[in-house]
Amino acid sequence: MAPLDHTSDKSLLDANFEPGKKNFLHLTDKDGEQPQIMLEDSSTGDDSAHDRLIGPLPREGSVGSTSDYVSQSYSYSSILNKSETGYVGLVNQAMTCYLNSLLQTLFMTPEFRNALYKWEFEESEEDPVTSIPYQLQRLFVLLQTSKKRAIETTDVTRSFGWDSSEAWQQHDVQELCRVMFDALEQKWKQTEQADLINELYQGKLKDYVRCLECGYEGWRIDTYLDIPLVIRPYGSSQAFASVEEALHAFIQPEILDGPNQYFCERCKKKCDARKGLRFLHFPYLLTLQLKRFDFDYTTMHRIKLNDRMTFPEELDMSTFIDVEDEKSPQTESCTDSGAENEGSCHSDQMSNDFSNDDGVDEGICLENNSGTEKISKPGLEKNSLIYELFSVMVHSGSAAGGHYYACIKSFSDDQWYSFNDQHVSRITQEDIKKTHGGSSGSRGYYSSAFASSTNAYMLIYRLKDPTRNAKFLEVDEYPEHIKNLVQRERELEEQEKRQREIERNTCKIKLFCLHPVKQVMMENKLEVHKDKTLKEAVEMAYKMMDLEEVIPVDCCRLVKYDEFHDYLERSYEGEEDTPMGLLLGGVKSTYMFDLLLETRKPDQVFQSYKPGEVMVKVHVVDLKAESVAAPVTVRAYLNQTVTEFKQLISKAIHLPAETMRIVLERSYNDLRLLTVPSKTLKAEGFFRSNKVFVESSETLDYQMAFTDSHLWKLLDRHANTIRLFVLLPEQSPGSYSKRTAYQKAGGDSGNVDDDCERVKGPVGNLKSVEAILEESTEKLKSLSLQQQQDGDNGDSSKSTETSDFENIESPLNERDSSTSVDNRELEQHLQTSDPENFQSEERSDSDVNNDRSTSSVDSDILSSSHSSDTLCNADNAQIPLANGLDTHSITSSRRTKANEGKKETWDTAEEDSGTDSEYDESGKSRGEIQYMYFKAEPYATDEGSGEGHKWLMVHVDKRITLAAFKQHLEPFVGVLSSHFKVFRVYASNQEFESVRLNETLSSFSEDNKITIRLGRALKKGEYRVKVYQLLVNEQEPCKFLLDAVFAKGMTVRQSKEELIPQLREQCGLELSIDRFRLRKKTWKNPGTVFLDYHIYEEDINISSNWEVFLEVLDGVEKMKSMSQLAVLSRRWRPSEMKLDPFQEVVLESSSVDELREKLCEISGIPLEDIEFAKGRGTFPCDISVLDIHQDLDWNPKVSTLNVWPLYICDDGAVIFYRDKTEELMELTDEQRNELMKKESSRLQKTGHRVTYSPRKEKALKIYLDGAPNKDLTQD
Repeated sequence: MAPLDHTSDKSLLDANFEPGKKNFLHLTDKDGEQPQIMLEDSSTGDDSAHDRLIGPLPREGSVGSTSDYVSQSYSYSSILNKSETGYVGLVNQAMTCYLNSLLQTLFMTPEFRNALYKWEFEESEEDPVTSIPYQLQRLFVLLQTSKKRAIETTDVTRSFGWDSSEAWQQHDVQELCRVMFDALEQKWKQTEQADLINELYQGKLKDYVRCLECGYEGWRIDTYLDIPLVIRPYGSSQAFASVEEALHAFIQPEILDGPNQYFCERCKKKCDARKGLRFLHFPYLLTLQLKRFDFDYTTMHRIKLNDRMTFPEELDMSTFIDVEDEKSPQTESCTDSGAENEGSCHSDQMSNDFSNDDGVDEGICLENNSGTEKISKPGLEKNSLIYELFSVMVHSGSAAGGHYYACIKSFSDDQWYSFNDQHVSRITQEDIKKTHGGSSGSRGYYSSAFASSTNAYMLIYRLKDPTRNAKFLEVDEYPEHIKNLVQRERELEEQEKRQREIERNTCKIKLFCLHPVKQVMMENKLEVHKDKTLKEAVEMAYKMMDLEEVIPVDCCRLVKYDEFHDYLERSYEGEEDTPMGLLLGGVKSTYMFDLLLETRKPDQVFQSYKPGEVMVKVHVVDLKAESVAAPVTVRAYLNQTVTEFKQLISKAIHLPAETMRIVLERSYNDLRLLTVPSKTLKAEGFFRSNKVFVESSETLDYQMAFTDSHLWKLLDRHANTIRLFVLLPEQSPGSYSKRTAYQKAGGDSGNVDDDCERVKGPVGNLKSVEAILEESTEKLKSLSLQQQQDGDNGDSSKSTETSDFENIESPLNERDSSTSVDNRELEQHLQTSDPENFQSEERSDSDVNNDRSTSSVDSDILSSSHSSDTLCNADNAQIPLANGLDTHSITSSRRTKANEGKKETWDTAEEDSGTDSEYDESGKSRGEIQYMYFKAEPYATDEGSGEGHKWLMVHVDKRITLAAFKQHLEPFVGVLSSHFKVFRVYASNQEFESVRLNETLSSFSEDNKITIRLGRALKKGEYRVKVYQLLVNEQEPCKFLLDAVFAKGMTVRQSKEELIPQLREQCGLELSIDRFRLRKKTWKNPGTVFLDYHIYEEDINISSNWEVFLEVLDGVEKMKSMSQLAVLSRRWRPSEMKLDPFQEVVLESSSVDELREKLCEISGIPLEDIEFAKGRGTFPCDISVLDIHQDLDWNPKVSTLNVWPLYICDDGAVIFYRDKTEELMELTDEQRNELMKKESSRLQKTGHRVTYSPRKEKALKIYLDGAPNKDLTQD
């Protein structure tokens, strides 16, 4: 990488730039200095030529988007440097642009800033974190002195009591202004600034009503902090053209006539009157809010009015004050009425439109004398009411959301600036005019929809009064506490700058280390200064990985590492004193490589890793022991031949190269035997990091085709084997005896060692097992003779099709029951097997037991060489298995001769009835078509799994099906695979049942956990059903009862019959078949009532993990036909403010008239007085008693229930009804608050909202104590 000479006259082509290709340039610091913006000569006539916006360009249509002042001349460090305007921006936390606009406006207001600086914070009286004035003071000091481009506002918002979620709530800037001023007034009580807000921003107006017959006038004085101006009059398609026009409309009186006549105290009757507002006093800082947000009653949505409204740079307000004579005789006589702020004692009867406006406060109590004084001096106001515009807060967007920024004129240089969050730039008067809004077309009613959405929202004017207009305090004029604050903030900023400089020169790179003792790969992040040497970096990494007490630092080194390919790229011999910046290629945000802290033993020597080498992990394979050794790492070159590579490996692992077979694993389970000696490693597909398997033996396996060889099978098994941890269920004594029988049958009669006797059962059980075996042998002999006699009658196949699984009541039977089951299984095995073939056959890897009607008990008893988890002989030695696997390998049972000619197909769930069944219709288990590796051994874990639970560590080929996996687990669980379920445990300890038995374990990964639970598995056509009890009048109406199994073709009555004993045993419910019903369950909603004659899969659709409601009946079942409709009714009693319990109403049709009649029968309300409404939401359709009377759609004008707006077409709908003549109870405020708390508590417990209404906007609040109080009663 050669540096470019910026003084050279060479063309880009001469400077080795390649045409038509990407050319990369690397920008670096020159002499340690950051790149700076080159400012043009200030003698240029046009100032706008210098105007620039550094950083992201503003949105289209926003101020500052003109090309006049957008510059592409900015550096990557510009975000850290102060804007060329000299002003500092504010960082937008997320959606706090409205806050930034207001803060910048207040900062650019000299009177406000100076007053804030004069206030002194007393740390002994208040926490600085929660002090709003102090945090504003700090922010203003930073805005004035910081060298940053933008500063954070998080300290200010924290003083408001806001958390991070508030940053994602956009609010109205005018609303924020009012709330912030209120908070400041509270904080400034009893200080010099106590009346600051009123002195600067408060004005006064008179709200009056004058009788047109006698001239009597009633009035009151209100105060205001801003004036809300309507953009477009209600119902009009024409917007006001200017602010002046809107101000005139604001004080335009209206005539009260007709039904709106005013009751005159003097005339003692209703008379026509004039009602209006008069400005009495304008504030020093005049705030005008342009009400651009309105409500469209056609679409019932909030809208933004983008109509054009001009506003002048200077506004003469003298024309808007005292437009009528304030000192009329009537007014004076009214003032003597005794009211402080009112000219009439009847002022409460007048409508005060202004005070009801959302933008204005109610009147604040004032002294009568001061009010009269203001009224009596109109002439003084008129002579000096010229206001100059200095802040325009702009909104860009719609009523649903948008972006705020501020255009502010500096009183220091009369220059306009755009404060757009962190971007501050110069703008012109033309840019201000663009915020007037509107478009060039006609101003029709819908014109604003096509106009620019960027327009002025709030205007702030300052009175032009040389005696009052202040200038910003100079540094030498600062109070002492501000000077100290400035000094502290500068020191903090310098400290941050030094820290940033360190960060800019710090290399941050991923660091890995394989712990020399634990053999666990550790990961961390190494942060090292670019000038630190490699030796110093090794010491840092050594301490970071906590290796001080493990190995000496001399046994460690850093090497270049590629974690993705697990590849060691190179080592750094002889570069211990080289700076890390040079070794890593400079300071970068991300690196394309990592570092590995490599370790060695004291007697070892580090290997040199050179660039260009490839890394090969060599696994040695032992065919006799059927083992794959841990890898040995060697390094090779891609241009080496296979022969040379064999010689290299031979030296590393000391195996002869002549008989060596090398297998390359190019990708997952893609094995390639390297057979061409002259081929290079690159041609064979080697890459940066590779894995090979090496075998060197003189067996005949060398001569076989690779895919048929023992080596391929072993590697294939190795690649697909995963380790699982299986939690077994708590065992009963009966199950223990079974498992002891499994183990006992595996070898000769002798002592059972500790490894075999994994489950400690009662000693008495051992005797019972021997008895079982003797009895089984006798039965086998007698049944063998019987089979020979009946062999020609053709009925033997019928007995094969019979299964006794249905007769097993529980997987945890007592000892006698277990014995009988085992004998039945032995009988069945004999009927499907050759009676003479009792010894196990020699079997290949593909042998399988395709007929699982023979249980694991049978196969273990009849097989001597293929046993369950551990086989024991008389000498307490483990017996090697025929396939060479260790004695813990569990193989499939042998294939019986009776089943050799019979191949069962494995139907999937989709091909069957939608269920994953382990057993076919005859009760036989589905078989495997290929042997899959399975190895299980007990495992001790620290996890508390409960007494009686055991863990297994299972190594299994993940291509095995779930059905075969369950069959292998039978000896350990102690029951047949049809009587236990497999649950997969995820990282969050959530358990999900694995039910698709035809699927493999390929979705399982290494070290997954599995839980085994007892319970019968499904047969073909069966479905597992969750049964819930429906309790309509309980607080929790949905209660889980049990898991049941329903079958295709079963009637509802049959399923109820099967449920009765289960309900009695598991739930303690004693029910008769006619006293409960089943009905559809959709989430928590009750649905269709199932009739006894309905058939599953024919009349009722059923699916896996189906859910159903069980409802206990109070009397005889009323639902007899599908044409009937069952609804749940609930009476609302407004006079008592309460709801009655649910009552079921069964209708013969969907007629509203019938519903009314039924409600009349059960309630006694006259038919003509019944009103009803459909419940909303999820059952039980809870609603607050404070809202139900007015929020529901009462008495819909329909004749049938199955049309809009009811749409009641199925059972289970909720109907509220009431007596329309019953009056609503009148509540006191105390009663209402108490009831609201009760309802809130009740509805929160049931998971329902207090009111049924759309989500409301979150109110903007500033918490004076620094933290919000959570009020659960608020919506």
